[in-house]
Amino acid sequence: MDLHEYQAKELLERFGVLVPQGGVAETVEAAERVAHSLPGGSYAVKAQVHAGGRGRAGGVRIVDSPAAVAAAAGELLGQELVTEQTGPQGRKIRAVYVEEAIEPERNVYVAALVDTVAGKLSLLGAEEGGEDIEERAARTPDIIKTLHVELDGKTPDSAFRAFAESLKLSGASRDKAVDLFKGLTRAFQALDASLIEINPLALTAHGDLIALDVKMILDDNALFRHPDLKGLQLREEGDPVEMKAQANEINYLRLDGNIGVVVNGAGLALATNDMLADRGGRPANFMDIRTTATSLDIAAGFDLLLDNPDVKVILVNVHGGGLQRCDTIAEGIGISLKRRQRSLPIVLRFAGNNADFGRTLLNNYGISYIEADDMADAIERAVALARKEAA
Repeated sequence: MDLHEYQAKELLERFGVLVPQGGVAETVEAAERVAHSLPGGSYAVKAQVHAGGRGRAGGVRIVDSPAAVAAAAGELLGQELVTEQTGPQGRKIRAVYVEEAIEPERNVYVAALVDTVAGKLSLLGAEEGGEDIEERAARTPDIIKTLHVELDGKTPDSAFRAFAESLKLSGASRDKAVDLFKGLTRAFQALDASLIEINPLALTAHGDLIALDVKMILDDNALFRHPDLKGLQLREEGDPVEMKAQANEINYLRLDGNIGVVVNGAGLALATNDMLADRGGRPANFMDIRTTATSLDIAAGFDLLLDNPDVKVILVNVHGGGLQRCDTIAEGIGISLKRRQRSLPIVLRFAGNNADFGRTLLNNYGISYIEADDMADAIERAVALARKEAA
């Protein structure tokens, strides 16, 4: 789940990370009111969209009065912001974040993420941050410094101090950086984040470190542990199809193929799509039905396939387990087909818990399907049917 800048800053502040004073606004009038409530005479007006490169695209304005804040907000709100990350269609600006503008002596880069090779939480940093950090790092990888952090909290302060010094932070600013790194680590674990990126992290003349921009991604699959965070997701910012799947306990990603795929388990789903591609097939989606999904949730997921005009064949590849049985999947398919007017060829491979009962339910529903002997047979049949339908 991608968070907007203002949401990420609000969360990080709880863990002791300094951020500029500011407020979010969805109207010109609200933006001016926020500016009047802030100290100082310089303000940043920032478009709130899920994309990097906002500054270079004109989505960040530095102005010197509340009236100028209102004018900048008026120019941004309702417009489509096009950056290198949005594609040519851009992203609509529905809100701006108005904050006190900070004059840094130097901008630093800091991020927390999971190093999938080392299998550890890692802090990344560079002594010079900015919007071009990715391009500079690609040219000169050595500018990125790394610190692996122990999840049990036993990483010594000396390691954090050495990491700060590698970013050319010394004295009081180095000590403040140690506190920031610890807060960032706590936030990453407590929020079940997959990425927290502070860029830029401003080093001020007083030696303070202030997060000027924050990108934060939380793990969707861990949201059941954070009911208070679910409301942070702005539905209009996401793919409505994928959002609907998420709301129904299904991990789903749209692809550009013509074979709809119904699978339980992420590993089995990846293997299914790989095998389809290997046989020359084109999956229309990735689907992982969670163990918590009910038959109604599964019906909503099956609806997504029937509603996709590109889908010509549906492959159901399910291995029933203790928490997600084949009959529950069958019930969901039956509900979906009963309420939808579209019927497609279905290749079925049921194995594991209640596989026979699942097939019986489908037969009782009057659903026609082609039964496969095993996974390889299911793949071959689905690909052959898709080619026939496309001919």
